[in-house]
Amino acid sequence: MTKRWTILSADGAEVKALQHSLGIGEVLCKILVQRGVKTYQTAKDFFRPERSMCHDPFLMKDMDKAVDNVVLALTDKEKILIYGDYDVDGTTAVATVFSFLREQCDPQLIDFYIPHRYREGYGISKAGIDFAFANGYTLIIALDCGIKSVDLVAYAAKMGIRFIICDHHLPGDSLPAAAAILNAKQAGCNYPYKDLCGCGVGFKLIEALCKQLNINPDAADQYLDLVATAIAADIVPMTGENRIFAYYGLLQINTSPLPGIAALIKLAACKLPLSITNVVFVIAPRINAAGRMDDAKKAVQLFIEKDETAAMEFAEMLHLDNTERKEADKSITEHALEILNADEHIANKKSTVVYNANWHKGVVGIVASRLIETFHRPTVVLTLSGNLATGSARSVAGFNLYEAIYACREYLTTYGGHFAAAGLSMLPENVELFRKQFEKFVSENIDEKLLIPEIVIDAEILFKDINQGMYNIICQMEPFGPENLRPVFISRSVKDTGYSKIVKEAHIRFVVQQNDSSITGIGFNMADKFDVLANRQPFDIVYTIDENVYNGSTSLQLKVIDIRPSA
Repeated sequence: MTKRWTILSADGAEVKALQHSLGIGEVLCKILVQRGVKTYQTAKDFFRPERSMCHDPFLMKDMDKAVDNVVLALTDKEKILIYGDYDVDGTTAVATVFSFLREQCDPQLIDFYIPHRYREGYGISKAGIDFAFANGYTLIIALDCGIKSVDLVAYAAKMGIRFIICDHHLPGDSLPAAAAILNAKQAGCNYPYKDLCGCGVGFKLIEALCKQLNINPDAADQYLDLVATAIAADIVPMTGENRIFAYYGLLQINTSPLPGIAALIKLAACKLPLSITNVVFVIAPRINAAGRMDDAKKAVQLFIEKDETAAMEFAEMLHLDNTERKEADKSITEHALEILNADEHIANKKSTVVYNANWHKGVVGIVASRLIETFHRPTVVLTLSGNLATGSARSVAGFNLYEAIYACREYLTTYGGHFAAAGLSMLPENVELFRKQFEKFVSENIDEKLLIPEIVIDAEILFKDINQGMYNIICQMEPFGPENLRPVFISRSVKDTGYSKIVKEAHIRFVVQQNDSSITGIGFNMADKFDVLANRQPFDIVYTIDENVYNGSTSLQLKVIDIRPSA
């Protein structure tokens, strides 16, 4: 699939000023300016983040109310239920707050609750509130959910149960009547950083409790490995407090992780030190698999377990769930591609809607993302759950998926989500009507260029500019994530040396040169582009810079993203 190349620019005067103050290369300064790092001080804060740079938790609206309610519950020996969603953000948030509060009260007075993905669905459930009432819980701390649960919070209040909501999703038109709502995105909240994940909001609550109860801050910081895992998995911006938490959490993952995290690393056979990318693609899927394939409670049990042997047992359960998830993901993706490729009109469509009653509900969101890799257009994957066609939708960058789903609401029984992803249900007989309406809305509203994958390139450089010093500074820009991605470069008029070759039938091992400088590289799943090299004509190459370790020696290499003949 042809891709759009977009090369970023930066203000020349700002780049020169930063270069003068830092004394590093112009290209690196350009990248820093693009990311809002424009002065010596902001560069120092960026490269050397300090925990002291984090904000006072009491700046968050309702934090004083939340702390007062928790302290009251601890003092009066109330029973507290920690409630959270079944994904990585929810389970790590529950484990963080539960583990902290368990140390502050009689363990018999606290428990946690994760809704079952298929029986209860996302967020606060009536079943969860009924469980709390039946077992005498009078305070529920909801994490990574609850901001739109107006009716259910009211239902709980009638039973004498009050809520503290710790959420990061956008609020609706009205807020639940909770004892306290911690959400930096709510109106009237002056908290300086708006992009915390759900686990991050829960962490700010225990930071505030440490202040109020004169507890050593280390009692909260010991859970930063869980916070970093949530930040990585939830794809929130890697800026501000998120970057600080991820920085110190990653340090903890690589030096003294919780037994549960250590067990996952061991099972995944990861070599230390781990990067955020390892957390996203190796650790997070194993956590998510628990809720996708079975019950996410075991993910929380893994994280709160202090005994290494018991933690390994839980980790093995998640590892098995992930193996099953990968098998289901692969087979369903292949089946979906067969269905779509059999559609003679597929090339003319601007959206994808595919339905099969027998697919596993837990992986339809992953399958939607896989299909976008092939067709690159807004995608909905549906399966039968009970008597409803239920599934997940994923968007392409720049297109508001929620608006498209909302435009089809007459055919839906339930729906919810945001700009990039959504969940929805409908009667099976409405699938075809939904498909037509969804295609109509997407066709009329999507910018055609969004249907072409975009590669955002930070800077153009020459091969001779690539050296160990430059690479070392790039490494110091970690942890990478949204709004602070690993720098992508372009080099033009590159030639193959004649030694490039296809490896394992799918990849290209590059050996290329530009003027008098040559370098090796690897391009995964790029074998179909080998003809660009084979004709020995100049081509342009887009890549990140990586290290290659071979036979005990380490050298810099290109991790190639795309190539095309030079203009």
